[in-house]
Amino acid sequence: MLINLRTSETNKVVVQDLTRKLNLGSENYVSRIAFAFSLSKGVKLSLEKDLSDSKGKEYKDDILFGKYRDYYIALICQHYSLYKSDKDVGKYIKMHIDHGLGIMNKLFEENLNYTGLDFLTETIEAGIEKLEENDVSNDAIIFDEFTRRSRITNKGYYANPIRIHVGKSFEDEDIHFLLNDTSIHNNAHVAVAGNTGTGKTYFANNFLKQVASQTQGAVNFIFLDFKGISSEDEKKNQGFFDLTKTELIKAPYKPFPINPLSFIDNVNEKNRIMGISKFVDIITSYSGIGKNQQQTLKDATKEVFNSMKNGQYPSFKQIYDRVIEMEGEKASTLKEILQSLSELDLFETQADVNNSFLNQNYYLSLSGDLPRNVRFTSVFLIINYIYNTFMNMDNAPIEENYQGMRYVLLIDEAHTIFKEKKSQDLLEKILREIRSKGVSVVLLSQGIEEFNQPSFDFSSMCETVFLFDIKDKVNLKMMQKFLGIGDHDAQKLKVSMEKIQKYQVVSNLKEYKVAELFKA
Repeated sequence: MLINLRTSETNKVVVQDLTRKLNLGSENYVSRIAFAFSLSKGVKLSLEKDLSDSKGKEYKDDILFGKYRDYYIALICQHYSLYKSDKDVGKYIKMHIDHGLGIMNKLFEENLNYTGLDFLTETIEAGIEKLEENDVSNDAIIFDEFTRRSRITNKGYYANPIRIHVGKSFEDEDIHFLLNDTSIHNNAHVAVAGNTGTGKTYFANNFLKQVASQTQGAVNFIFLDFKGISSEDEKKNQGFFDLTKTELIKAPYKPFPINPLSFIDNVNEKNRIMGISKFVDIITSYSGIGKNQQQTLKDATKEVFNSMKNGQYPSFKQIYDRVIEMEGEKASTLKEILQSLSELDLFETQADVNNSFLNQNYYLSLSGDLPRNVRFTSVFLIINYIYNTFMNMDNAPIEENYQGMRYVLLIDEAHTIFKEKKSQDLLEKILREIRSKGVSVVLLSQGIEEFNQPSFDFSSMCETVFLFDIKDKVNLKMMQKFLGIGDHDAQKLKVSMEKIQKYQVVSNLKEYKVAELFKA
């Protein structure tokens, strides 16, 4: 069966633009990538609703797919449960090419500094990881239109310039970071590394103060402090809390104002099962429960969700009680962590229907006295909740080169939290996807080696990095990689790090001189 098709008229120009950006040569390569990119999103297109005109680029199937024609047709047949000779195979291929070209083009339009190489490496890496990952995906649970309208309120955004004063040169020249200027920065993610006492945390607090002040509170934040704030530091930070109207929550003495289970869709059956599986996976990742206990937790959570009325969400205590009914009183790791999560009252039981949590500033301090698995689980339930909520919002638009900004997710001691492969996968997905929603992720760590994990270099996803004094200053190659600089600037970086003092920093900041020392 011969398949000849044409893209839509709109995508005729898009094919040409993307071919130039990806620098792949023939235009049929871009259409192959668009086809596969569309299928990778898991969408099912409708012949009645999604089939567009055929006034664009024309392809014969042997030119479009080359010697891999049978594989591409097999992909579409598998996706739609069609036989290879079905008369609509060509229409489905056309729809997915048009769909893929559209979402690829949108990706480049929303990220002006995004290159063809960025797209290829990110997409190929994500594909390889899909082959290696467990059954449970870290993807956000996207609600259907009805549920989204009733559950998710689009948070407002701030699209004027956000100009952060990050320091002074030794000639007393002010140095500014244009956080949301897309003509300079591909994303607003930031990585900060430095030993304790070098000024790293003060720098981060100052960053948040300026964001809150310049946006008149339109951009909110959460500061996740995994190690717990001391009484002394609480007093030192009181001015920061007052100025930014930040609520300090010291777990377990005050519950966090969300029910993290509310990322689970309690309307759509398929989404509910996916959400419950993801919840079980988070619990499993940080508690070490076995397969039998995983199944018990999944069954108990399903049953409790099924028993809820009027769109209510269960509490951890309800799930814990159901597990007790199923397993009896005998001690187990699963009961231990569920008991801690329920008895410590770490979370509210009510769902945050209007996303009011995201319209306030919070500093969450997790006491070091809490069991380690409870701290890890709590942090990831919160991060997962934030990620899922924003991924169900509309994209924050770019206005006159300025990305609309909504939120800052700041994670202190990131090296502690993201040691596990599963947590690294979640962070990588957040860094890749959440930027278009107007969210800046700021990662603080004591050293740079923690950012460069075997499976992924997190600093490569943070457009701007700031390097304070660190222990391992002799590892020039690792510092180069952290800052994303080549050998041309390596000597300057080496000299700067030999001279660096407390409250001094080097950066890859595009608004200043790369690798040159300045006062933070």
